[in-house]
Amino acid sequence: MTPTFPPRLPLAALPTPVEPLTRLSARTGAELWIKRDDLTGLAFGGNKTRKLEFLVAEAQARGAQTLVTVGAAQSNHCRQTAAAAARAGLGCILVLAGSPPAMASGNLLLDDLLGAEVIWAGNREKLTCLEEALDLAEQQGRRPYRIPYGGSSPLGASAYAQALAELQQQDSGFDRLVLASSSGGTQAGLVVGARLFDFRGRITGISVDQPAEALQETVAELASQTAARLGEPLSFHPGEIDVDDGFLGGGYGVMSDVERQAIRTFAAEEGILLDPVYTGRAAGGMLARLRDGRIGRSERILFWHTGGTPALFAYADRLTVARP
Repeated sequence: MTPTFPPRLPLAALPTPVEPLTRLSARTGAELWIKRDDLTGLAFGGNKTRKLEFLVAEAQARGAQTLVTVGAAQSNHCRQTAAAAARAGLGCILVLAGSPPAMASGNLLLDDLLGAEVIWAGNREKLTCLEEALDLAEQQGRRPYRIPYGGSSPLGASAYAQALAELQQQDSGFDRLVLASSSGGTQAGLVVGARLFDFRGRITGISVDQPAEALQETVAELASQTAARLGEPLSFHPGEIDVDDGFLGGGYGVMSDVERQAIRTFAAEEGILLDPVYTGRAAGGMLARLRDGRIGRSERILFWHTGGTPALFAYADRLTVARP
């Protein structure tokens, strides 16, 4: 199949490298590799930059003047949206959960440097606040364009179907891809790309915040919509989606020894920085599954690094508890 991808605004440094994790492979007894989407280049990079290439191109085509999106206080997606808006000469409004901290750090500091306007939801539902922000921006003549949570729409997810094609050109011999999965767009795009470009390996999403059944439904539905967006008559079912929800711990953004030890291990063994919320949890889950045998050491495994490292600085007081 040769899908026609939507127009894109070049924002990312592509292709991102595929690198061997030599020391971690020796330590675990498995053949481990990494796809460096932390190096997409836009304001510390990350996976959302690929999605924003399509989303911002559509915003420009519609004559939008302001990007509006929503996320957690340390949202990597919001930081990259603010950077994309700055690059494209657009305004940016970020609706963030909770209340402002005493001092901005990590992604919040970058949001400010990038010129984003931040609206805090406080105790209110952030999606309600998002709708209000969109309505007000419209009334003010700012011509808003809504960027979905995590960039996880059929248009945004299309970028990861394209990313799977990029990987196939670099190295088509992986038995398994492992990544953090939350709003579902990255995993859904990869699942679609696997079908389109004949990738035969397993795509394992380590859930960051949802039970497996709920995330499988989200990813399957979004994958079907993404395929339709690309003009391909494909359908996906929850049972086809590989999700591991065994590392939810205290919930979204709550660091445990799983994340701490994975962050320290990747840093000390490979000089690669993970983030406390997404890649720390996913890498910790991958290493745990290698230890308990649910991921086979005979497999050739690619860890897809989705970025997020600025959040490390907001979690500094929680990163010093456990060492590998």
